[in-house]
Amino acid sequence: MKPDRRDFGVIHSRQPANAAGLFTRNNFPGHAVTVGREHLASGSLQTIIVNSGNANVATGPAGLELARECCALTAEALKIKAEAVLPSSTGVIARALPAELMRNACRSIPEHITTDDFASFADAIRTTDAYVKTHNLELMSGIRITGVAKGAGMIQPDMATMLAYLLTDAKIETEDLKRMLRAVADRSFNRLSVDGDTSTSDTLVSMANGSSGVKVVFPEEAERAFYEFHYPIRNDELAALPGMDGHSREFLSGLLETCIVLTRLIAADGEGATRLIELRIRGARDREQALKFGRSIINSPLVKTAIYGADPNWGRLIMALGKVYDEPIPLEGVRIFFGDYELKTDEPDNLKIVSNYLKQSEVLLTIELGQGQSQETLWGCDLTEDYVRLNSMYTT
Repeated sequence: MKPDRRDFGVIHSRQPANAAGLFTRNNFPGHAVTVGREHLASGSLQTIIVNSGNANVATGPAGLELARECCALTAEALKIKAEAVLPSSTGVIARALPAELMRNACRSIPEHITTDDFASFADAIRTTDAYVKTHNLELMSGIRITGVAKGAGMIQPDMATMLAYLLTDAKIETEDLKRMLRAVADRSFNRLSVDGDTSTSDTLVSMANGSSGVKVVFPEEAERAFYEFHYPIRNDELAALPGMDGHSREFLSGLLETCIVLTRLIAADGEGATRLIELRIRGARDREQALKFGRSIINSPLVKTAIYGADPNWGRLIMALGKVYDEPIPLEGVRIFFGDYELKTDEPDNLKIVSNYLKQSEVLLTIELGQGQSQETLWGCDLTEDYVRLNSMYTT
């Protein structure tokens, strides 16, 4: 599919792993998503296969049958159950997936899965990504966590990111893993936007094969308490989570760190992007209000282009806040900060300082709403000419 680049990657666990996943809510999901949902229903996986360059979306019954056949061929080659294989596909939509290439790739898997080469896997799943996205941790408990992701455009995930895989040797029951995946995704991937679009192939999967022997739990009462925290979550807040021991709290913190690192890497690698934007909405009435204003800011083309041009345009930001029609707030209570500098339109020297700050590769934008104590953090990027160029020629 990509004559000059890797385009097929495999993750395989020597033993069955408990697994959980979150997928796109787009009404036209890819065939890999359809099959992946079916196979994850058992709560267990052993292998993930990913092809890039072709999303296998809107390719009719033949595309769905090929996704199932690839799982069966992979299972036969590895001597595991077909339901233990999760497929992912990413790339061009509505173009038939090269069937014989995929069949041959699946049959040849045992010849190639000889090393823990996650960098090569991350490279194989790229499409327009400028670089690979991985993060590895070894915790004090001995548990290891590896995160791998791809994504650069068509990103405003709803329950996932474009493609992301979280792998660990922790011993964690499927229901605990599901709860934990939902919780950390809500604080990371679901706070990410490159362009406000949601892919047809968005997939986030976690596998825990238990080979470390270290048990991790995340009970329902801990999940409820976790959702009340604001990012960044403090150590004393984690320590107060009910029903969790030290190993479990350390694992939760490590998994969240991995997801946020991957989220920031995706945002920084937005197609054509030159700035990573971290947006903090503070002083909101509640989380719902904070997210409404946050998404309006992080998705605004005018805000994104102003940051690209290092233009401290107060009007762009006020416009984006004001178009949250069902949440009118008094303008007098709004304060805007870039880094440590409050934006003041009546001070020319202030505008120059802010403009210089905006030339950095990472920009922190904080907006105080003056409505309450709730806050949210989101990540995004600027909008450049290269985004238009890349997406105007994507299939040609």
